[in-house]
Amino acid sequence: MEESKYRRVLLKLSGEALMGESRYGIDPETLAYVAGEVKEIVDLGVQVALVVGGGNIFRGMAASSKGMDRASADYIGMLATVMNSLALQGALEKFEIQTRVLSAISIHQVSEPYIRRRAVRHLEKGRVVIFAAGTGNPYFTTDTAAVLRAAEIHADVLLKATKVDGVYDMDPVANTDARFIQNISYMSVLERRLHVMDSTAVSLAMENDLEMIVFNLKVPGNIRNVVCGDMSIGTHIYEVGKDAG
Repeated sequence: MEESKYRRVLLKLSGEALMGESRYGIDPETLAYVAGEVKEIVDLGVQVALVVGGGNIFRGMAASSKGMDRASADYIGMLATVMNSLALQGALEKFEIQTRVLSAISIHQVSEPYIRRRAVRHLEKGRVVIFAAGTGNPYFTTDTAAVLRAAEIHADVLLKATKVDGVYDMDPVANTDARFIQNISYMSVLERRLHVMDSTAVSLAMENDLEMIVFNLKVPGNIRNVVCGDMSIGTHIYEVGKDAG
């Protein structure tokens, strides 16, 4: 049986990851697929936390650029992440995985409030924890929330699941000659302005020496293989002078 390289991980999913082939919303088949992939690492005994974005329902920055007040737009975006988190909780529980949603904004009827010690206790009991509503503050992305929560719970690694194989020197969708980057330092990501995560998230990860791995969610088994230490998958982002992984 495969063994996990990590004891505790935080998996960051974009809201768009739940759309499937749709233009917006949540695709039930995609939701079930993601839940099944998460179950594979839960079955390895890994403590799993999740952060999911809300871009499939509402994107605060986009609404702000069209004239909506940025703070109000971001709060709406936070509510979108709560919706996605509840959907993901339901999908995981269909696989008989005990799951708890902890929200940074108070919605007691559908989620628990975010309390760091409570989150850690849930993880220690083998429950999957989904962190909803970002940081609870406007002007911060769910990428930053993911790094923040990973640091708070002392996750061994942050896994960012995307629709491409990892980090490229330019947008691989728009540029066929984009080159894949397998290993890179936090500082290089910032200096080259690579669109991995926003600069606040990358800087926070660098300050806390939090390894990040960016990989393709659409390849079945990728999450399990990354957790089991397959270095050939995705892009590894780490501190200069420290071996990846």
